[in-house]
Amino acid sequence: MRVDVAWWDLDGTGQSIDALAERLADEGIDAWTEVPGLVLKVWISDRTANRWGAVMLWTERPDDRLLPPNRAAELIGRPPAHRSSFEVEAAVEGVHPLAALHGLGAAFPLSQGVPTNA
Repeated sequence: MRVDVAWWDLDGTGQSIDALAERLADEGIDAWTEVPGLVLKVWISDRTANRWGAVMLWTERPDDRLLPPNRAAELIGRPPAHRSSFEVEAAVEGVHPLAALHGLGAAFPLSQGVPTNA
């Protein structure tokens, strides 16, 4: 398994974390549910450093041609400032009340962020 991490520094891009999160909630995640080999994609932000990014966990990463368009790069106007890929040495899933992760996070209205089996 592999983990990819991508970060954009937003200073000077004309984009904000709030604007990117709004676009993400409206149009950014559904295409990723059909990507072969993708176990999990988590979009992340760092308001203190004004950064936006994503972490992707793969069983096997497909060719770039099979990935949805990179909406963040399109909106920001450039590729990520930092991109890293790592081998996963071990993984574990803990006990939690969430039925699924899809649609959770600060980009979505609170009503969608409530665990479905809580």
